[in-house]
Amino acid sequence: MTLPKGNPSSGARLYRTRCALCHTVDPGGGYKSGPNLHGLFGKRAGTLTGPTATQALADKNVVWSEETLDEFLENPKVYIPGTRMVFAGFKKPQLRADIIAFLKEAT
Repeated sequence: MTLPKGNPSSGARLYRTRCALCHTVDPGGGYKSGPNLHGLFGKRAGTLTGPTATQALADKNVVWSEETLDEFLENPKVYIPGTRMVFAGFKKPQLRADIIAFLKEAT
């Protein structure tokens, strides 16, 4: 499926209300209950260490891109069984496109 065009401003609002409780995006930002997302694109899942790292992420052997992040954000527990991420996902493609656009711009 092709992602709709994302709106980084809408994605920033989504990030603040749905992601910022658990993740940071600032360069050098630390862990919260989830990892810092700065530099996410092009990295292999499960390569970060920290209190929330799971073997399931490493076993998935996925490199984060717009496409893989879209699939993950739709339903994290289905895309990576065993993930500790409690977020149920963004069911609407436009919401996923918006948060991905924000993450690309912010990271």
